Amino acid sequence: MSLKSPQQYVDDIRKMKIDLYMFGEKVENYVDHPMVRPSVNAMAMTYKLAMEPEYADVMIATSNLTGQKVNRFTHLHQSTEDLVKKVKMQRLLGQKTGCCFQRCVGMDAFNAVFNTTFEIDAKHGTNYHHRFIEFLKYVQDNDFAVDGCMTDSRGDRSKGPGEQSDPDAYVHVVDRNEDGIVVRGCKMHQTGMLNSHEILVMPNNSLKENEKEWAVSFAVPLETPGIIFVYGRQSCDTRKLEGGSIDVGNQNFGGQEIMTIFNDVFVPWDRVFMDGETDFTTMLVERFASYHRQSYGGCKVGVGDALIGATQAMAEYNGVSRSSHVKDKIVEMCHLNETLYSCGIACSTEGRKTASGNYLVDILLANICKQNVTRFPYEIARLAQDVAGGAFVTMPSEKDFAHSEVGPLIKKYFIGKSDVSAENRQRMLRLIENLTLGTAAVGYLTESMHGAGSPQAQRIMISRLVNLAHRKNLAEKLSGVQENKDVDWQ
Repeated sequence: MSLKSPQQYVDDIRKMKIDLYMFGEKVENYVDHPMVRPSVNAMAMTYKLAMEPEYADVMIATSNLTGQKVNRFTHLHQSTEDLVKKVKMQRLLGQKTGCCFQRCVGMDAFNAVFNTTFEIDAKHGTNYHHRFIEFLKYVQDNDFAVDGCMTDSRGDRSKGPGEQSDPDAYVHVVDRNEDGIVVRGCKMHQTGMLNSHEILVMPNNSLKENEKEWAVSFAVPLETPGIIFVYGRQSCDTRKLEGGSIDVGNQNFGGQEIMTIFNDVFVPWDRVFMDGETDFTTMLVERFASYHRQSYGGCKVGVGDALIGATQAMAEYNGVSRSSHVKDKIVEMCHLNETLYSCGIACSTEGRKTASGNYLVDILLANICKQNVTRFPYEIARLAQDVAGGAFVTMPSEKDFAHSEVGPLIKKYFIGKSDVSAENRQRMLRLIENLTLGTAAVGYLTESMHGAGSPQAQRIMISRLVNLAHRKNLAEKLSGVQENKDVDWQ
């Protein structure tokens, strides 16, 4: 079995030599950098849980490519049961980390590229599918984390890739030779990029016939020459540089977003999975987006569980847990969170087998799932802030609490219920701040809005997939506008 331990994973990425910039400086040892390490820990949890027998059912799968046991994050879904277990795995990890654990995008990209390359080959006689299978075997055998890349910098949003004043606004091929291709461009908002072994790139959107250079999918290691990484800022992020464990909110875990620049990067042909097939860009984008929109019915629900728990704790610490309006608000939080989970499970159980053999979620229900995710976490966060009270944004710093002179006075006035320490109340307030305003809010709220496509992207898909004519027909039969042959016994 090719499962890595958390320590083996950390040792892997520690060996990598990459070009990373943060706060205007080049970073050498990023694995131990206080800004980065919490996100490394979150990714490491995907390895840790796979080694624990109680979680084996959701964390481990049998590869259809090798017959070996693999981490589910490297697996091709072989049934609707696999799709359901994926969502359950993501909820579990959200609960355990309280943040984005960064490995979902690669898993969703694997499944989309696998079934799309099969159909490209069937139409065009190419060899992409075999290449991708060999790449995925390599990933599974080594239990690699792979970052799926889709979002380009995009330039002028009113124009497509072929109309931009700067063609580099979208990743594209700038040269080809007998050994491979050379690509240039930038992928934005890449979650967990530094914590991955490999990068799997896909086109950003549907492309026209004259935009072949942008119709490219490929995989490269992070260490590939010409790739430059720039670390993205997050709210309250420099608290990680201050020392201490309270003001960061989430002591051990965090997310990571990276700007990834491809500065004339060479890709060998055996790592190229699309090169000019514009007629399949829509399929690849929509299938990847659907898998990833399903994912949000698991990961955001797990983080929501943690936030609901923090809200219940604060209600108890403040002595208001028996108040009817507080209980009702927490019930509403649970209702919204379980509704998100229900959508994730529904689009999984309604999935179907693709021509390639792996399973695809129900695309309409996956988009319904993500549309709800663009709204419900914000209401859950609002209710959490309501119950917590204003102290989560006005509380003095951890250093003030520890100060020899003023600290005792601060603690005296930060007591809620007499049997709850000021420090416990302080810690829970900082966790709520972290989840709703701080670094974790990127993974919980901003990702809920923009991850896997903006809200409008889901609404466009819903409008395409909902059969309004069928629904109108139902109403006309029931109302008598049309003859209803279903009641032929009368």
